[in-house]
Amino acid sequence: MRVLLVEDYRPLRQSLSQGLREAGFALDVTGDGTEGLWYAEGNPYDAIVLDLMLPGVDGLEILRRIRGKGIQSPVLILTAKDTVADRVTGLDAGADDYLVKPFAFEELLARIRALVRRRYDEKRPGIEVGDLRIDPAARRVHRGDTEIELTRREYALLEYLAMRAGQVVPREDIWEHIYEFNSVTTSNVVDVYIGYLRRKIEGPGLTPLIHTIRGQGYMVGVRG
Repeated sequence: MRVLLVEDYRPLRQSLSQGLREAGFALDVTGDGTEGLWYAEGNPYDAIVLDLMLPGVDGLEILRRIRGKGIQSPVLILTAKDTVADRVTGLDAGADDYLVKPFAFEELLARIRALVRRRYDEKRPGIEVGDLRIDPAARRVHRGDTEIELTRREYALLEYLAMRAGQVVPREDIWEHIYEFNSVTTSNVVDVYIGYLRRKIEGPGLTPLIHTIRGQGYMVGVRG
């Protein structure tokens, strides 16, 4: 899943960046509001973590502008302002959640995961496709009773496809949601990682779960 972090305080920005990447997110990061607005308007994010007090364009203005353009990426506001009026202002401007500094990183992660589930209309904390089970909190994957070891990129790809189980997902969508803005990749990188996943989760005697839809993309699901 791809997240945008807009936070001007460098020590916090650096620590959050490290933690979010270690948690498996593809992450675009900036400490400048003008650049943050540029990122938010030009890329499809599964969640945006947005500070309010920013140089350039402030967080509330970023929020108003992207909502005015119909951009529906879930937005989690980070701020030291903790009055009821401040929270109401942020939520009324289009924020989906609000976290007051200081906060525990584990709570931030949980709130981001909740926003992502809501974005993909997934009510359960875990994802199941046939006998495949994905635990986003622990980033663990099981096929039946067998745990499957995946790299960070393999897990990100599988989680994104499973969130959209039953839907055909174009290669371009996959690339946009699991790679950061400055990633350097080859044209067939998605196909290569699909191959890696198939070798790990579709062993002999197991029902295929990843389907190639020729000319369109890929779909995860159990076919009758």
